[in-house]
Amino acid sequence: MDEPVDEETYGRADADPWRRRRGVGAAIVFAVAGVLVAVTIWARHGAGAAGGTLTLDIAAGAAAWLLSPVLLWRPVPVALALTALAAVSPAATPVATLAALHVAQRRPFPVAAGVGAAGIAAHVVQGLWRPPGGISFGWWLLLIAAGYGALVGWGALARARRALLISLSERARRAEAEQGRRVAEARMAERTRIAREMHDVLAHRLSLLATYAGALEYRPDAPPEKLSQAAGVVRAGVHQALGELREVILLLRAEDAAEEGRPQPVLEDVPVLVRESRDAGVAVELRDEVAGRDTLPAAAGRTAYRVVQEGLTNARKHAAGRPVTVVLEGRPGARLVIEIRNPLPAAAGAGPAAPGSGTGLVGLTERVRLAGGRLDHEAAAGEFRLRAWLPWPA
Repeated sequence: MDEPVDEETYGRADADPWRRRRGVGAAIVFAVAGVLVAVTIWARHGAGAAGGTLTLDIAAGAAAWLLSPVLLWRPVPVALALTALAAVSPAATPVATLAALHVAQRRPFPVAAGVGAAGIAAHVVQGLWRPPGGISFGWWLLLIAAGYGALVGWGALARARRALLISLSERARRAEAEQGRRVAEARMAERTRIAREMHDVLAHRLSLLATYAGALEYRPDAPPEKLSQAAGVVRAGVHQALGELREVILLLRAEDAAEEGRPQPVLEDVPVLVRESRDAGVAVELRDEVAGRDTLPAAAGRTAYRVVQEGLTNARKHAAGRPVTVVLEGRPGARLVIEIRNPLPAAAGAGPAAPGSGTGLVGLTERVRLAGGRLDHEAAAGEFRLRAWLPWPA
């Protein structure tokens, strides 16, 4: 019989279903054992067994029948008790062999083999005391040994199969959990990418708006046409920031931005950043010493653009009114170097410093690292330096 495994294997939460199934199994075992014992006794009695022997068979058979349901809860002790009964009466033989099969299905092979050997020994005693009719003792014992061997092997095979199924089920459960973890990690990575892109795009645009808004606040005596022009720039900048935010979300939803027909910024777009900063009143010096830029990988060019964008944004936020120097150097087969320098703000600045979370440089460092490069930043000798190296294969 292939009854369910022990409740401890699955925990107390599943105990009730296993109890119900085991109760049904016990009823089936009880019924089957009763039929087998009755058939065996009837066959022995029909062959002309003596009255005293018949009484012994009935007693041993009844004991084996009553013990059979307990086999599901205590396999080894009950199997050994049934084996002892089989030593004195053939009526217990069917239930004893059934017990050997059950032990092989529920216990390790050495235990099952021991129960099988005990069963063979018990039938040696039975055969010597009550020799079988119609067959020699040697052939009868060989059949008994072959029967026990087959039962133990069959039970061990069923146990191994059940263990394999449990193992495969556990692996499937773990694989499903791992897949869920990977999905969660992918979602978190996508959110991080969205946050980084939003910071890179919007921080640059909003810092420009803050510069113009600051001019409106600190120069209320400016000519009306200048105030109108600054207000128009702020309004246009807000619309442009919203448009860039929409493009960032659309780009991040696409596996390949080129398939969507929306080109991402590259190294050639750096002069546009510089011009925007100059229009906002920042003195920016651009030194472009890049040779063979046509061979620069698109990913490296896009990362370089983000480095310059973050550097100009930080300069406007934390060192307003200070000149900024942007240096681009590189050639194929070497590397692309981006350096941004600006003097540190004076201790008593003219206006309040823009707030910053510090996550911009963290995200930028990760972006450069993913591109195969390195990014350093430091404040030394009275100026802030941001320097990035990106690989440029030949």
